[in-house]
Amino acid sequence: MRSHRPIPRKNKSILVGICLLLISVAVILISLNTGSIRLSPMEVWRTFLGYGSADNQLVLFEYRLPRILITMLAGIGLGVSGALLQGITRNGLADPGILGLHSGAALGLIVFVSFFHSMKGTPTLLIPIFAFAGGVITAILIMALAYDRYKGIVPIRLILVGIAVAAGFSAVTLFLSLRLDDATYSFTARWLVGNVWGRDWVHVIALLPWIGLFVPFALTKWKILNSFSLGDETTSGLGIAVSRERLLLLLTAVALSSASVAMTGGIGFLGLVAPHLARRLVGPMYQYVLPIAGLVGLVILVASDTIGRSIFQPNAIPAGIVVAAVGAPYFLFLLARTK
Repeated sequence: MRSHRPIPRKNKSILVGICLLLISVAVILISLNTGSIRLSPMEVWRTFLGYGSADNQLVLFEYRLPRILITMLAGIGLGVSGALLQGITRNGLADPGILGLHSGAALGLIVFVSFFHSMKGTPTLLIPIFAFAGGVITAILIMALAYDRYKGIVPIRLILVGIAVAAGFSAVTLFLSLRLDDATYSFTARWLVGNVWGRDWVHVIALLPWIGLFVPFALTKWKILNSFSLGDETTSGLGIAVSRERLLLLLTAVALSSASVAMTGGIGFLGLVAPHLARRLVGPMYQYVLPIAGLVGLVILVASDTIGRSIFQPNAIPAGIVVAAVGAPYFLFLLARTK
């Protein structure tokens, strides 16, 4: 009898990547065809070729396409960010939302609207910077409180400290939001539940450089992340500056998550689920986990936004609620399995 050899991991990851790309294309096409104003596949195709009506061009190019691009970029950013955090902390429960980074980004966003009182035009380009600053402050505070000089960063302490810091920052965010006008307060309330608000091309331009720069940088660090799984002492023995590399990767994760949620709202659990699914598909090696986690995040967020704004019409459901409906039970499942 001929023995069946297992598929090499590299070939398997390529196959999984191709499948996810095909699924991504299908989800994007479905998203282009659905919404409060439905366009048939033929109408979408004709509009792309320049033969669509003025109304179809307005819906497709000014509303639907920028929103889809925002969810694509943010899904990749959150998926890769979650994989980075789980790698540098050696904690499978790490997630930008659970660790409190989203609460810091929310605080940065509230500070932005307190100064500019507008979410449109050129000042929008500064929103990811404010969110990143809030995320960095949160990350520094969490890492400092979770650090033990004998044991290093204790994973369970990281989770607990993240929850506590998130609660504190959320209280400050709520206090500042109460001082805003009614329209801006309504926006922040929708943001906190994960309502995708980035729907203009300026929002795509604001987010694209962050994903375009930090995702490729993260992909080049797969050897460092693989060595972290062996422990800090072994990693240091390999000639790697553990503290410096961990700080660089932490800042990269904060940049990706903060910029992403700045345009899509407080999307929780996506950074937790995407890396776990990626590891189940391609194994634990980060040269495969990072790109697959990004693709899984893209599929989940675009699909969630499409479901929220099409199936539940006329009342659209924020994408964050759809993601949480899947992510929260999965988090509890992982928490129950973790000793």
